[in-house]
This record gives sequence, C-alpha cells and structure tokens, in this order.
Amino acid sequence: MAHLQEAAVKQINAICDRYKEEKTPLMMILSDIQKEYGYIPLEVQELVSARTGISVAEIYGVVTFYSFFSLKPKGKYVIGCCLGTACYVKGAQQVIDKFSEILKINPGETTEDGLFTLDALRCIGACGIAPAVQINGKVYPKVTVDAVGKMIAEYKAEGNA
Repeated sequence: MAHLQEAAVKQINAICDRYKEEKTPLMMILSDIQKEYGYIPLEVQELVSARTGISVAEIYGVVTFYSFFSLKPKGKYVIGCCLGTACYVKGAQQVIDKFSEILKINPGETTEDGLFTLDALRCIGACGIAPAVQINGKVYPKVTVDAVGKMIAEYKAEGNA
C-alpha cells in the first residue's frame, strides 16, 4: 500500500465506505474502483481487504474471474475483437491477428505508448453483424482484415491530437 498516493487511498476508502451498509459490497466497490482508475492492482485489493474484512484471496478471485476487471492499466483505446462462434466463422481470428500484427501486441496486452489494449472477447451479442469489433464500447460491424489498418490509423490520429 506504500506505493499508492494519499489521494488514491482516500478515494478508495471513500468508495469502500459508500457501500459499508451493503450485505455484499465487493462487486460494487470493485466496479467503482475500476471506473475511477481503469484497473485494480494487488495493492488496491489489499487496501479494500483491510477496509472491508474481505480476504485478498476472495477479492483477487473476483477480479480475475470477471473479464471487465483488470489487474493492469488498459490503453486509451480498448479494442475488443469478438471471437464468438458467428464472428469466428466469418473471419474474426484473422481480424484479431491483423490487429496483433500491426500493434505488435497479443490479446490481453497494451502497446508501449499506452494508446491501445487488444482483447479477445467471447460473444458480444452482435452475431448479425459478424465479425464485430468493439473499441471503447463503439461496435464496428462486418470488420475485414483490410479495414484494420485504417481503424488503427484513425484512433492514433485522434489519440495524438
């Protein structure tokens, strides 16, 4: 906990206090922390444990079980490539491979400049527009391998503006 800034400790304590009357507050606490900071590292989990009495093992189990929580910071743009059955059949693996090749990262990793994180997603419920890609919540339909480079260039231009 020594690495956390005092302001972050106060904010995390306030988040924990917000839910102290709840019977099962963990998901709400972790969700608020994820929204505030973008990830939940071990030292934050230890602080939540000390504040709530919930074991670090249980907190870690929740953080690693649910894909919307992250142990590491994510990029400014989080690219999620759906690999559900419909998307996969329509070429999603080739699409994610192209993102990987251009960005020089594997799924689950973030570019060195912190601009992009690449995630492999299971079904995102967009089967009718397969293969689908989601960038910061915006869904792109029927993405082709040829479109990947243009998508990255547009976000790079926006991110560096």
